[in-house]
Amino acid sequence: MTNTTDKHINPDKIIPTMHPVFAQRTSYRAASPHQHLWEILDHVFDPELPGLTIWDLGVLQDIQVTQSQDDFGQLKPRQLKLELITVVITLTYSGCPAVDAMTQDIIQALNNAGFEQVKVKVSLAPAWNTDMISPAGKQQLLALNIAPPNEDDHPDCPVCGSSNTEVISQFGSTSCKSMHRCQHCAEVFDYFKSL
Repeated sequence: MTNTTDKHINPDKIIPTMHPVFAQRTSYRAASPHQHLWEILDHVFDPELPGLTIWDLGVLQDIQVTQSQDDFGQLKPRQLKLELITVVITLTYSGCPAVDAMTQDIIQALNNAGFEQVKVKVSLAPAWNTDMISPAGKQQLLALNIAPPNEDDHPDCPVCGSSNTEVISQFGSTSCKSMHRCQHCAEVFDYFKSL
C-alpha cells in the first residue's frame, strides 16, 4: 500500500490552463507577423499600475503595419517607402484618464526603436473585460497589493490572503477598482472589479 502523503506533484505533469479569452489573445498575438513590435510594446506599462504592461492588462489588442501613401493615395516609391504602424488599444473603461499617457508611451517606445510613423487607435470592440488580464498581470496586481478580479467578485485580501473582507466603497483609487477592508489584518486595499 502506497502512502499518499509522501507523493509529490511533478510540475512537469501539470497541464497549464488559462482563461479562454486570454488564450485567444495569446494565439492571435503568436500568429502576428510583427513579433518584434509586440516585444517592443512589452516594455510599455500602464501609468496607473507600476510594473503592469499594457499587454498583461489586456489593453493592447493589435498591431497593424501598412505602407505609407502620399497625399494623393499613391504608394510612395520604394526608396521612400515608410511603414505606418497602427497600434490598437481598448480602454479598461470609457473615459480612462490614462489613455493619453499610454498613447504617448506607445509612440515613444516605437519611435525609440526606429519606427517614425506610429498611430494609436482606441477601439471599443471588443470591449475590455477582466478576462483579458494575463496570469502574469494578476500576479503583478497582487504584488501591488491590489486584489485581482475573480469569478465570485468577492476578493481575498492581497496582504494576508484572508477571505474575510468587506466593501468600503464601490470606487477605489480609479473607477475600475473598488475599495475593501480586510477583517483579519485590517488592511484597506483596492480590488480590480470583475467585468
